[in-house]
Amino acid sequence: MIPLYKRILLKLSGESLMGKSEYGIEPEALKTFATEISDIFQLGVQIGIVIGGGNIFRGIEAAARGIDKVSGDHMGMLATVINSIAFQNALEDIGVHTRMQTAIKMEQIAEPFIRRRAIRHLEKNRIVIFGAGTGNPYFTTDTAAVLRAIEMNAEVVVKATRVNGVYDSDPEKNVNARFFKSLTYNNIMENNLRVMDQTAITLCKENNLPIRVFNINVRGNLKRLVCGEEIGTTITNV
Repeated sequence: MIPLYKRILLKLSGESLMGKSEYGIEPEALKTFATEISDIFQLGVQIGIVIGGGNIFRGIEAAARGIDKVSGDHMGMLATVINSIAFQNALEDIGVHTRMQTAIKMEQIAEPFIRRRAIRHLEKNRIVIFGAGTGNPYFTTDTAAVLRAIEMNAEVVVKATRVNGVYDSDPEKNVNARFFKSLTYNNIMENNLRVMDQTAITLCKENNLPIRVFNINVRGNLKRLVCGEEIGTTITNV
């Protein structure tokens, strides 16, 4: 199979790592996603990864009540680092070379984010995992994913979800939810569709960066998407 894209940025939610658990990280989920990513890595696709932290942060939400927004966002950033370490370990367990870079300096466990170094890692066939979001409060990991995609000159942002793409309402709650095969950024903003936050969508629009939203829980979906099949929802300027 010949990949359609040479370089992608994959956005995973922290919740996807929970598997069937209520919070935390399920080793089987890590292994499954690592294998899916290895499949496209073997095709020569250069891959950057951003992972959210909701699976860990939500586990301590009750204790976090009363903590101010900035402190809470810093906790969320650290949660993404925990997930990134776990995912790096899962990839390397199956023989995939990786590097991890964080927006907050923590030299004992990861490289600091340096754009040129990250691009060089990709060129040397290493998957780069970006942790700690943008390093700033008030920005989501969606925005971090789009920002890193632009900085890495990625051709597309691939957002992994547990549903088949973008709908007009939650398909897990509404069996009559309408599925969209393709959308524009304006459609997303005008209809307040919950794909990514407004900052991330605006960055994609201004930089003409496509978004592909798909169900990663279907085995082989990521490979089919990268190789050009019409999987999930495609979001572009037109």
